[in-house]
Order: sequence, then C-alpha cells, then structure tokens
Amino acid sequence: MWATLRLAPWRCARAAAPGLRAYHGDSVAVLGTQPDSSSAIYQENYEQMKALVNQLHERMQKIRLGGSQKARERHISRGKLLPRERVDGLLDPGSPFLELSQFAGYQVYGNEEVPSGGIITGIGRVCGVECMIVANDATVKGGTYYPVTVKKHLRAQEIALQNRLPCIYLVDSGGANLPRQADIFPDRDHFGRIFYNQAIMSSKNIAQIAVVMGSCTAGGAYVPAMADESIIVRKQGTIFLAGPPLVKAATGEEVSAEELGGADLHCRKSGVSDNYALDDNHALHLTRKIVRNLNYQKKMDVTIEPPEDPLFPADELYGIVGANLKRNFDVREVIARIVDGSRFHEFKALYGDTLVTGFARIFGYPIGIIGNNGVLFSESAKKGVHFIQLCCQRNIPLLFLQNITGFMVGKDYEAEGIAKDGAKMVAAVACANVPKITVIIGGSYGAGNYGMCGRAYSPRFLYVWPNARISVMGGEQAANVLATVARDQRVREGKEFSSADEAALKEPIVKRFEEEGNPYYSSARLWDDGIIDPADTRLVLGLSISAALNAPIQKTDFGIFRM
Repeated sequence: MWATLRLAPWRCARAAAPGLRAYHGDSVAVLGTQPDSSSAIYQENYEQMKALVNQLHERMQKIRLGGSQKARERHISRGKLLPRERVDGLLDPGSPFLELSQFAGYQVYGNEEVPSGGIITGIGRVCGVECMIVANDATVKGGTYYPVTVKKHLRAQEIALQNRLPCIYLVDSGGANLPRQADIFPDRDHFGRIFYNQAIMSSKNIAQIAVVMGSCTAGGAYVPAMADESIIVRKQGTIFLAGPPLVKAATGEEVSAEELGGADLHCRKSGVSDNYALDDNHALHLTRKIVRNLNYQKKMDVTIEPPEDPLFPADELYGIVGANLKRNFDVREVIARIVDGSRFHEFKALYGDTLVTGFARIFGYPIGIIGNNGVLFSESAKKGVHFIQLCCQRNIPLLFLQNITGFMVGKDYEAEGIAKDGAKMVAAVACANVPKITVIIGGSYGAGNYGMCGRAYSPRFLYVWPNARISVMGGEQAANVLATVARDQRVREGKEFSSADEAALKEPIVKRFEEEGNPYYSSARLWDDGIIDPADTRLVLGLSISAALNAPIQKTDFGIFRM
C-alpha cells in the first residue's frame, strides 16, 4: 500500500565511545519478546487478522479503480490521464503518497457507489516539498460533490492548515451534486467552506495551487479563481460560474464551453488563469515548477537521529493482537514493532500500569507514546497527564495507541475521584499543542476515546486497524443496560418481562452496535483518516510525523486541573 519512505539526511549520529559502562548502552531500553508462533492462540490471532487485512486490500484495490469501466474509458478517450495517474505524475519519482480517507462514502448511499467519495486526497512530495493533494475523480459521478465529498475535501484542507502544507488542487468536477444540494450547500461546513479555507490559508502563506484539468463549474470556479497561482489545460479545462445550458436558459445566448471558459479565454483575456498547459502531462510539469518556486524550506523544532528498523517483523502484530477484542495483549509488544531499534524509554513503569507511557523514535523523529494496557484508573490518568505535560514542555509529538474500554467505574472509584482524574487527562489531551497522532488498535469505547485523543480532540491524524471497534460502549453492554431499564419499567407497571422479551430486545441492539462500531462504518463517514494494515503502521506514522513537523510547534497553555 505504501511506497518506500525516503526522509531527509540525518544528523545527531549515535557515537560509540570506547570504555563506556554497560548501562550507558541503549540495549537496556530494548523492548519486546519473541512470540511463540506455534501456539494455538498466536496462530488463531494471525489467521483472523490476516483475513481482515486481505479483505482490506481487496476493497482498497476495487476503490482505487474509481468509476465504472465505461466511465474510465470515456475519460481516457478525451485525452485525459486518470486521476491516480495525475497524482502519480505530480509526485517526485519513487516517493510515497500518504493517501487519506480511501473509504469515504463506502456503502453510505445505498446502491450508489461513490469510490473514495469521488475525490482523492493525500500527502506527497513535489520537488521535495510535502504537499496536500486534492484530486477530483471525474469517473465517479462526473466528479460532482456529494456530502461526503465536501467533508473529505474540508478534512484535507484542515490537515493542510494544521500542518502548514501547500495545497495542490487537481480540478475536474461538475460541481455540487444537485439532488443532494440541501446537504452540500447552505451550512457552515458545506461547499462554501472550501473557498473560505483557501482564503484563510493563503493569508497564512500556505500556498494554494489549482490545476484545471476538466470542468470547473459554478461555485467550483472559485477554486482556481482564489488560488495563489493556477494552470488550465487547453481544449479540456473550463472555468465558468454558469455553463452553456444555464447561460442559454438565462440569457438565450448560445456559446460553447471552450468559448465560455476555456484556456485561451482565461489566459489571454480574463486573467482568471496564469499558466496555459497543452495537456495533462504539461500541466503537471508546470505545477512542479510552481512548487519549486515557492522558496519553501522545512524547519523542524525537534532533533533527528538516524532511523533504525525495529528488531521484530511487523507482521507479528497479526499474531499478537488478532481480531478478538476480548483477548488481552501487552501494548509494549506493539510498540516494539513500530519504533526505531525497538527501543523505548518507559516513563513511570511501576505506577498506573494500565497506561504505558514513554519516549521512542520513529524514522529518527522523537515521539512520546501513550498506550492502553487495560481500563484507566485514577493513577493511570494522572500518569498520562504528567507525561503529556513533559512532551508539551519538550516539543515532542504524541502518539496514542488506543485499545480502551473506558475509565474504571464503581462506588469506591467514584469516591476516590475518578471523574476529576479522568477530566485532568481529557483536559491535558485537549490543550496539548504538540502534534498528536492516534491509532485505534483495538476497542475505542466511551470516555476512554476522549482521554486517548479521539476525533473530537483534533489529532493531526487518526488511523484505525481493521480489527478496531468504535462506539459509546460495547454492543452487549448497551443491550444489558437497555434490558435493565426495560425490566425496571415493566416491574413498575406490574408487567412481566420474560427471558424471550429480553432476548428480543437485545438482539437488534447488539447487531446495530456491531454494524455501527465497524471500522468501515467509521471510515466511510470520515470519523478517521483511514483504515491501515497493522504491518504498515510504522511507515504511516513516519509519513504523518514528517508532515506534521512542517508547522512550528506552539507553546501549550493548560487550563485548570481539579486537584
């Protein structure tokens, strides 16, 4: 799924001086153990996770095709490159593309298939500069914007703004999907927000580059018009607020699309576009020249060391974690397979041990890791707050590895202040201004989602594994709660609540929670930034951290912690 990662030259090389005492070496910090791959549990875990991963790749492969065969053939017959060919032609040769939200719109619109939500977004290198790329897919419903298309476009812009990434828009769109206009046009986070974001990012010196490679109609015409610099392809790209049919209906004037808004008009007369391209390949060449002239230099607030591979194979994660969320695993074994040299300096290892915290590096970048090893107690929450404060003070990005059922409940724990201690952790996560990245590697339930930097807490990136589940609580727990409420109500009314009644109530609840907690349900609605193969986690994190470090790390000011 991911290409080979190539990062900038490294400094701060590790020096080995003769005569060092043994404890000066890094070997004492090496993490992880060799699993018993012959055990029944490991093999069952491996097979179950591998099946989920195979399903993931099969679905991705289909989504990458875009629209129907007929739509793709029609697109090519017009002399156009397919949208993924455009992205590939834009990127530096051999460099990776961190694609985001591939499953946007997946099974959301009933029988209507909208692969990738009709738009491709992701981060890639163009002339050495990490850029956010937004490419319309005209083979999917003519590139028109569904509600999920708008949401995905806005999420890409949010990531670009947070991480100060230049934006490149490869435009080929029929505009709003008219039958769904009520869910696309009028609200704050609808279609108009795209152009608002362009204006705000341009004002913050985050470059906005538009490449018109097809239709650019109605409100969509503002994408190139509001860009810092734009390109249009002759006899292919068109920009107009109203297309020929609407012009004829409104004024009676008959005019061709090329006459109304083609490259010659906008490069020679109107000045709406700045660069005249002969075809798609020429347009991509011009785009790369524009990026080269941005005079952009990445300045990072962290130290970098030479990257090292982990000591353990990444696919062992399949056998360690598996698909059964009721089966426990040590999150340290996950950490050992994603960090450099499997080295991890654990913080407060003997205190609040259901939360694992510590320092490591991923592709040479420093990272503070917070991982779940069980339910969160007061001690775990306070430990998490302490560690978050350290990372914020030291400008170290944070990685949250979520596998959490929530905070501990019960009379004794309430009396000890679990609510205020949990609130401290939630507040610390909310206020932390260092880059935050979250990976859901198991369950993500209730307030545990909040304390471990769920979507509401604005992580720069949030990814899920295919075994993950996300909901306010587990389906069985929800069914038991609602059954208890129903039973109590029947008792008050003097009515019977039989075991058959209870089973009839519980079954649809469990089924619904299972469906809505599924990672594909989540990803289809952009509650995350993509489902990833566990074996790709290290590479995805390396690309994400690298992108996040384009933005200066801001000082963190925490609010009041209830003591």
